[in-house]
Amino acid sequence: MATKKPKSSSTKSKAKTTKPKTASTTTAKSVPEAPKTEVIASKPEEKKSCFCGFFAKKYEEKESILTIFKNPKFYGSLLGEIIGTCLITLLLFALSLMGLSSIATYSFAVIAIFVGVYAISGACLNPIITAGMMATRRMSVIRGVMYIIAEVIGAWLGWLIFNSFHLAGGDTAYAVPTMSEIAEGNFGIVAAIEFLAAIIVAFFYARAVKYKRSVFTFAAVVAGGFAFVMVVSYVISAAFLSLSNNFIVNPASALMFQIFPTSGENFGEIFGGICQALSVYAILPMIGGVIGFYLSDFMAKLSCEE
Repeated sequence: MATKKPKSSSTKSKAKTTKPKTASTTTAKSVPEAPKTEVIASKPEEKKSCFCGFFAKKYEEKESILTIFKNPKFYGSLLGEIIGTCLITLLLFALSLMGLSSIATYSFAVIAIFVGVYAISGACLNPIITAGMMATRRMSVIRGVMYIIAEVIGAWLGWLIFNSFHLAGGDTAYAVPTMSEIAEGNFGIVAAIEFLAAIIVAFFYARAVKYKRSVFTFAAVVAGGFAFVMVVSYVISAAFLSLSNNFIVNPASALMFQIFPTSGENFGEIFGGICQALSVYAILPMIGGVIGFYLSDFMAKLSCEE
């Protein structure tokens, strides 16, 4: 009977051998190092100049000739400028007949007009102001041009109303005031008064815009500026230079005061008179308006005003 031999311990068995991990294998499977980041020293923030953005746009960038006429509010603004300038022109005609004694009444009336129109159009009501607004980029060019046209139309309506009542009064009515001093050799003096007055008016308006959240404060500052100009211009022209009816500080209204000559020896004389009138009552005042606005902006930036 055959017997099975027990397997001895010498029987070959596959021994499991583990190779020791070398340093190279352990480093290969180790956690990768974090990427090195360069530490850059932060530079101190440069302080911006107070004049940063001096010539930047201050109106809506979307406003252009292609979009402005699609906005119904724009036509309301034009109507506001027409009505406001009409009322201002009526007031100026009345003031020129009543004299300086009515300057307080004039100031209250200007406040009422600006408060009534400001929410509709911003109440420029004067090409001097409109020119300054365009030059300092507070208003687009197309809006400014349309505002000036509306202001001239409003001034014409004011003259039409005033002159209609004058004609209805017949011989007993006061004569409608006119501007005739520049035709008498006072071109330089009248031009200087208009130019200086325009700078002051524009400066006051530019400062008043800072208080636009309070409409009454805005209107009071503007009216105060106009009253100041009227008093100073009247004293300079009447007391020192013996002139009268020579300043108006509103190109749109000035056109209604018959500043253009209606007769002359030849066409050259008439054309020269027209150029003189336009330069004194329109061109120079509008340049003064631009200077007044930039003077206000320069002063505000120099003081780092918010």
